Amino acid sequence: MNDHTSNFLLDDKTEIILASSSQTRQDLMNRLRLDYRCISPDIDESPRNESHADHLAKRLAFEKAQMIAQEHPHAIVIGSDQVAWREHTPQNFIGKPLTIENAIQQLQANSGKNVFFSTALSVQHLASGFEQTLVEHYHVKFRDLTLEEIQRYIEIDQPLHCAGSFKCESLGISLFEQMIGQDQTTLMGMPMIELCGILRKLGISLP
Repeated sequence: MNDHTSNFLLDDKTEIILASSSQTRQDLMNRLRLDYRCISPDIDESPRNESHADHLAKRLAFEKAQMIAQEHPHAIVIGSDQVAWREHTPQNFIGKPLTIENAIQQLQANSGKNVFFSTALSVQHLASGFEQTLVEHYHVKFRDLTLEEIQRYIEIDQPLHCAGSFKCESLGISLFEQMIGQDQTTLMGMPMIELCGILRKLGISLP
C-alpha cells in the first residue's frame, strides 16, 4: 500500500470512477450520494495458479482499478472483485453459473454447507501515489435445500451471473440458515464500510 495523502489531500471535487459494470456495485455506490461514473475494465479474470481465493480476488480488484487509473490518473478509481469458495477448499473457486443447469448443480453442492466469500477492494489515485488494496470476508450457512426449492428459486431470482448462484439482497436470503460477517455489503460484492473509510482518508466528505 502506498499512502501519500498526508502530502496530497484530495477533496469532494475530485472525480470518482467505479471500475465496474456491475449493477449491484453501482447500487452500493449510489448509497453514498456521491457523483461518480462507471468505466468497465477489460481484463482477463482467469486464475493464474492462485492457491487461495483471497489472492485471486485481490489481484483482480487491483488490476481492474489499475487499468482505469492509468487512463485517469487524477481520479479516485475503485475496483472490486469477489471469489466464492466452500468450507476448507479456498483453492476451489465457485464461479458464475451462467446456465440454469450449472446453477442447480452449484446450489445442490452448497446445500447444508458453509460458503465463504473473499471480496477485494482496491482504491487508487495515481497522481498522488495513493493505492490501497484489501480483502474482506463473509460467509453464509446454507440450509438443506430440496431440488424443488432450488428450481423454484432459480426461476424467480435468475442468479445466473452471481457467484454461488444466489442474490442475498433478493430472494436468496431464503436459502440460508445463517449469515456471518462484519459488513453485509462484503457479501454483495464491495465492502462499503472499508470503502467509506478510505474515501474519508482521501478527503471525500461522508456523509
